[in-house]
Amino acid sequence: MRRTAPTGCPTDHHGHPALTGASEAPSGFTGRGFNVGLPVDRAPRVGCAWLVHGWAWMNFTWFASAYDCDDVPYRVTTLVQIAGVLVLAAGVPRLFATQDLTLSIAGYVVMRLAMVTQWLRAAASEQGEARRVAVRYAVGIALCQVGWVVVVLLPDAVRPVVIPLGVLCELAVPVVAELRMQTSWHPHHIAERYGLFTLIVLGETVAAATVAVQSAVDEHEELGRLLPVAIGGLLICFAAWWIYFARPVHEHLRSNRQAFAWGYGHYLVFGAAAAIGTGLEVAVESAVHQAEISATAATATVTVPTALYLLTVWLLHSRHTKTGAAQALAPTGAVLVLACTALGGSGVLAAGLVCALTVAVGVLLHSREG
Repeated sequence: MRRTAPTGCPTDHHGHPALTGASEAPSGFTGRGFNVGLPVDRAPRVGCAWLVHGWAWMNFTWFASAYDCDDVPYRVTTLVQIAGVLVLAAGVPRLFATQDLTLSIAGYVVMRLAMVTQWLRAAASEQGEARRVAVRYAVGIALCQVGWVVVVLLPDAVRPVVIPLGVLCELAVPVVAELRMQTSWHPHHIAERYGLFTLIVLGETVAAATVAVQSAVDEHEELGRLLPVAIGGLLICFAAWWIYFARPVHEHLRSNRQAFAWGYGHYLVFGAAAAIGTGLEVAVESAVHQAEISATAATATVTVPTALYLLTVWLLHSRHTKTGAAQALAPTGAVLVLACTALGGSGVLAAGLVCALTVAVGVLLHSREG
């Protein structure tokens, strides 16, 4: 297993198995079970679920950009990682319902131990400092998994203190491993993989909203009330896709510092995109008078993550590639989307129209630049 040359982008099929497994990440908490009945005290568990899935996927993506040799052992190990993701995703409902971490941690440990195998293979093919970097990754990840197994055995009262320490240890592994030497990566490959994962999350969002609308129509037969939410949600999702891919971003990823900030910033992109789907479910319930919150609060579950998505994509993408009036477009759109919250039941449709208008103005400004 040799490092992928930093001047040569891996072929298109590289990394797709990891994306297939990563697609399970949002499914555990963008479906019908995650809705308005969700207590506030479950919010940390939502963040935990996203951190777990996102962290494992990010680690594999950056590893694949450096060491994706696509041989038989590599593919088999990747399949093991996918199996771990499926186990982890299967444990998410238990995490919300009973705070049972066992299945989720088991899946995560399977994923990460497979990653240890990948790093050991990389170490065996390297020499000098590059080998030491790979060994540090393998040892660090393995020690973290020991810690997660211990967490399962601890009393529930202690876990809120120990889990954040485990997260910090996981985050510290790349910092310590690459202290003296950074692994190679390719900007086209990284940008492509993050873009594909964004598409997966947006697809989950559309699917969750579709199921919510279908179920509401079947149960209540109030299509007229649901159409504004459906149209507004569709416009938001289409605009989210358009805005993310409006300009190529790989040329901005010129250094580790820029790329890592960009990569970690995608936690907000992925989380906001998934939250839009959850918010649309809440808005559907509100439209047919099944929600236990006000119409304004239900609309806020859509407008707030939509505004966060627009602002985050601007911070990570647009501000590096646009000039003049186009620079202010996404932030202005985010503010207007938030203002739509005050419209109550019609706020989702209004937010969708604002997003569509933001895209239209961006296209117009871009055509004038050309």
